[in-house]
Amino acid sequence: MSVLVNKNSKVIVQGFTGAEGTFHSQEMMSYGTNIVAGVTPGKGGLMHLDKPVFNSVSEVLKQFDVDVSIIFVPPRFAGSAILEAIDANIKVIVCITEGIPIKDMIHVKHMLNNSQSILIGPNCPGIITPGEIKVGIMPGFIHKKGHIGVVSRSGTLTYEAVDQLTKVGLGQSTCIGIGGDPVIGTTTADAVRWFMEDEHTQGIVLIGEIGGQMENDAAHWIKQHGTKPVVGFIAGQTAPKGRKMGHAGAIVGGESDTALAKMQVMKDCGINVVESPADIGWTMKKILN
Repeated sequence: MSVLVNKNSKVIVQGFTGAEGTFHSQEMMSYGTNIVAGVTPGKGGLMHLDKPVFNSVSEVLKQFDVDVSIIFVPPRFAGSAILEAIDANIKVIVCITEGIPIKDMIHVKHMLNNSQSILIGPNCPGIITPGEIKVGIMPGFIHKKGHIGVVSRSGTLTYEAVDQLTKVGLGQSTCIGIGGDPVIGTTTADAVRWFMEDEHTQGIVLIGEIGGQMENDAAHWIKQHGTKPVVGFIAGQTAPKGRKMGHAGAIVGGESDTALAKMQVMKDCGINVVESPADIGWTMKKILN
């Protein structure tokens, strides 16, 4: 009853001993996430949060089987940290870091396309399978185990959608915050496809933003292959053209990048589009009932 990560996943933290790595590792472990070790170059051999610290991902793999890595590394070094995890054949890589240079991410994307790894992010809240595992920075208490998959470019709107679903009694199978940067690992269409293929997911919430074509691509895929109801919302309905709004990727570059244009495409493809995130929960409940 999950996508990508579950209670059996074994997790490492890159940037384990830093302030953010420490805080969020404690939160993840409190939620039940099985963190087996951490990586901080130069601090190998130490213990931190009762877990061993290694100098590199490859050193961890000599002692532990690892499925997932989460990265809390400063922007200047985060691209290299992702590449290190890819080289180690880590199945799922989650990068929380915001502000990684686009040049670095273009190289990461190229290497990712020639690997078996899946990257969530960067500049994202991560991924959570409620009641089983949290790999990220989202507030776990608002999530509820259930059958609705959530994919979102916005961390804050992910939380809003989850809160709306939980309040109307709809739990979530897995929630994926894919990130708001111009170059990211997992697209909206990727996540939608995973949820469509997951036998335990009964409905999907898709939250997008202005800028780029990911939501349109996902909508066209849903029109051709979709088998489950989808509720969609696009943020930035009043955003002026040419001005970045929030995320680095949220900028209108053409007529098809606007919120209204994306909303129309989604409607034309059979997605149940709402104009306010406050309508997400009850709309999905009405469809399923």
